[in-house]
Amino acid sequence: MSTADGGSLAGQLIAARDRAFVGRSAEQALFRSALAGDPGAAPVLYLHGPGGIGKSALLRRFAQEARGAGRPVVEVDGRTVSPTPEGFTAAAAEAVAEPGAVLLVDTFELCQGLEGWLWEQFLPRLPLGAVAVVSGRQAPDPAWVSDPGWADILWVMPLRNLTPEDAQAFLRSRGVAEGAHHTLLSFTGGNPLALALAAAVAVRDCRRTPGPASGRLPNHDVIATLVPRLVGDLPSVEHRTALEICAYAYVTSEALLRALLDDRAPELFAWLRAQPYMESTASGLFPHDVVRETLVADLRWRDPDGFVALHKRLHQYLFEQLRAAPATQILPATGALLHMHRTDGRMAHFHDWRSTGHVYDQPCAAADEARVLELIEEAEGPESAGTARYWLDRQRSAFRVYRSAQTGEIVACSAWLRLTGLEGADADPVVAAAWAHARANEPLRAGEHLALARFTVDPAHYQRPGPATTLTQWRAMGEIFRADRLAWSFVVMRNDGFWDGHLSHFDMLPTDTDPVVGDHSYRLFAHDWRAQPVVPWLAAKTDVALSGTVRPEPEPAAVAGTVPQPTEPTELVVLSRPEFDAAVRDALRALRHPARPADNPLDRSRVVVANGGGLADVLARAVDALLLERGGDKRHRALTTTYLKAAPTQEAAAERLGLPFSTYRRHLTSAVERVSDILWRHELDGEPLTRP
Repeated sequence: MSTADGGSLAGQLIAARDRAFVGRSAEQALFRSALAGDPGAAPVLYLHGPGGIGKSALLRRFAQEARGAGRPVVEVDGRTVSPTPEGFTAAAAEAVAEPGAVLLVDTFELCQGLEGWLWEQFLPRLPLGAVAVVSGRQAPDPAWVSDPGWADILWVMPLRNLTPEDAQAFLRSRGVAEGAHHTLLSFTGGNPLALALAAAVAVRDCRRTPGPASGRLPNHDVIATLVPRLVGDLPSVEHRTALEICAYAYVTSEALLRALLDDRAPELFAWLRAQPYMESTASGLFPHDVVRETLVADLRWRDPDGFVALHKRLHQYLFEQLRAAPATQILPATGALLHMHRTDGRMAHFHDWRSTGHVYDQPCAAADEARVLELIEEAEGPESAGTARYWLDRQRSAFRVYRSAQTGEIVACSAWLRLTGLEGADADPVVAAAWAHARANEPLRAGEHLALARFTVDPAHYQRPGPATTLTQWRAMGEIFRADRLAWSFVVMRNDGFWDGHLSHFDMLPTDTDPVVGDHSYRLFAHDWRAQPVVPWLAAKTDVALSGTVRPEPEPAAVAGTVPQPTEPTELVVLSRPEFDAAVRDALRALRHPARPADNPLDRSRVVVANGGGLADVLARAVDALLLERGGDKRHRALTTTYLKAAPTQEAAAERLGLPFSTYRRHLTSAVERVSDILWRHELDGEPLTRP
């Protein structure tokens, strides 16, 4: 194409995106008001919504408008920035230095651990006249939304599906015939990504088969059909294979393609990089979440044998990479390998690839020892801390610390003890139990050793799934996969039953002895790697993941503090805080009439689905949690009398409680607010609600 007239491909891209962009008028109005500095306009906007909802497209629109207004634009992407204060500051430095700059932060969920630091330290440094937009999947922490300092300068914008009118305009902009609109709109529900895929298929069908447009779609899994049809006209079999590899691997580099596809890797990687549904990070390429999963689902449906062959080749490559990786790369290499087992329900429930950026792993330095001991004493008591002191003096290199990406503070720790003799048996009851089990079953032979995952401590998520716990498990598995002459590995957990099913599923079986340290009993799990070495063990676990016939066992609900985990993915509703508060109030009122059917969005919220007990059960847990708070007994009585004991009127409830009506109303209002706060916190962090 000639550029003599000043045109360019970039200009064409911008123009095409401008023509295709529809809707989001309210969000654009808020941004324009901030850009113009209108009185009352909020200079900081927080945009949040699920994947595929159009956040990145809206940010591109904001960038275009800001540049059109002559403002310098600074763009930061959470997929490529280091999730540390230093990394973020380096990427966004121009926003602080340039007067009138517009800072646009995309995919913030990948560095969500920086949120407190962002509000407290970075955003306040922006000069007056600057505008900032933060976009991510998670809603902001309610602490900042409710902070009076931010009240007038922060506006939160939850992003929803397009309205029917905007969705129709979207289809027209893509050239979809009117006759196909009704079917496609019913089919996609206004989700922008699904609309884009469906529109591409409809236009392609119309070009290939001229005639009246019906919008007919296949009757099996919608997206699993749309994606391969969208990318179906591939240049060669090798291009198709490269695309399938990219969909199945966690991240695809040119080196990975070279290992699996030999000489054409550079060409194929360049082709992948140019595809519109592909995203990139510093480590390589990956497709959009929806595209990734549907490409894999289509391959598995269309060519089961080819899917198994791809899995085994990629798995072997990643295993070899892990074995050869330098020590500093153990965690990412292990995470990439374990990602291939994510279809095994046990793996998905106890490993969280998305949240690991909230913390980062480092060796334990001498200066860190005091903090490690403090964490262990907080979580497990002084006796356990004394045992940790013993091991720090002898194997400090076995300890790891996990620092908050937000503050840099050490928030968790773990140890991977490597033992070749009976050392520690007289000082550590857990190690003594491990040695006793090994000696009673299959003692170590010359040159062999045993290893023990010890002191898995994160007081904020103590021995429950969380960022540090995930990294601790990855490090343990990585050490096992890389070890030479490892006879036994042991894992010790608090003896509350939570991990029994998960560890037994992965052949870490409980021993006969439950060691006691201080006031706490622990459960010791063991695996003899000589009886079932790593390679055949991984092969067996691969067969489980590939078969799709073994479902995860339910968690032991009878154990205090545990709840069953959902066994199938559920589409969750995303509520703003005002919507969430209103739903809580409606749900509490509905408790007065349990026989009356109610449709409450909380039924599809994260806090209810993750707890698995239904909305009424979750409300009861939150109400009971009031008893643990100072003054909570007054709020608890007001709520239970009003809603659970169904007083006919609020006046009657006040009379039952023997309180003046104004005092009763104050207690009830405070109680409802606290229950909503409790549920909102669990909605955001995904932690299960426990009963007092």
